[in-house]
Amino acid sequence: MPRTLTVSLGFVANTPGDPIAVGSEPTGIAYDSGKKEMFVANYGSDNLSVISATTNKVVATVPVGTYPFGIAYDSGKKEVFVANDDSDNVSVISDATNKVVATVPVGDVPNGVAYDSGKKEVFVTNGGSSNVSVISDATDKVVATVPVGDVPYGVAYDSGKKEMFVTNEFSGNVSVISDATDKVVATVAVGSQPEGVAYDSGKKEVFVTNAASNNVSVISDATDKVVATVKVGSDPLCVAYDSAKSEIFVSNFRANSVDVISDKTNKVVAPPVAGASPRGGSSSP
Repeated sequence: MPRTLTVSLGFVANTPGDPIAVGSEPTGIAYDSGKKEMFVANYGSDNLSVISATTNKVVATVPVGTYPFGIAYDSGKKEVFVANDDSDNVSVISDATNKVVATVPVGDVPNGVAYDSGKKEVFVTNGGSSNVSVISDATDKVVATVPVGDVPYGVAYDSGKKEMFVTNEFSGNVSVISDATDKVVATVAVGSQPEGVAYDSGKKEVFVTNAASNNVSVISDATDKVVATVKVGSDPLCVAYDSAKSEIFVSNFRANSVDVISDKTNKVVAPPVAGASPRGGSSSP
């Protein structure tokens, strides 16, 4: 079972008691705001489930590469980019046809995917290559390869600074990449085994889960320094920003819980929500 970037559940559900059956070992999930659909990467089935947000039903199943993992929606091209962990490539899917329109070779063991709306590019972390592939959505080709730390995993786009934040799992740090130069402009030491990452557009901060430290590092994008460390449950993996409530949701894998952090105080503000091995989080406008 993979340690996931986004959501890894047997089902996807909008309301309790109303599950939506998808493929085997679902990992990544992304919302297509253009078609009002959800794309779910099924790691064990080598395909994607497309779910209508209107009917809560699967409307298509799209074959992709081996072990699809991270996933991101490109609002500019109306396409979905999926990292295929064992195929070392990225599948590009048109949301108009729900078909693969391109396959892009990247580095070894691609994991995380994030869309850069400023440059119309897609950033893919390659865990086995210790680098990041930058794909132009105009050509569906790699236009840059950026060396980062050891085993890059999560990636998030900071629209305020036009930067990408990449967690390096085995280096215990975060690489900050400028999308203007496709170069690392800062390296921020965080906790042990950083994995999930999310950008808080309200506070202009970046939240990073440190799985082996059982805490979350809060990074100011103005200074590229850690401004707070928040204790959470055991083995925090993924993180999502809720812009409506200015809160951060953190899934704690070993604790079987989710913590809620206020970005105003950088403190946990709600009792942990219990669940069975929560492995993911994703945010959506």
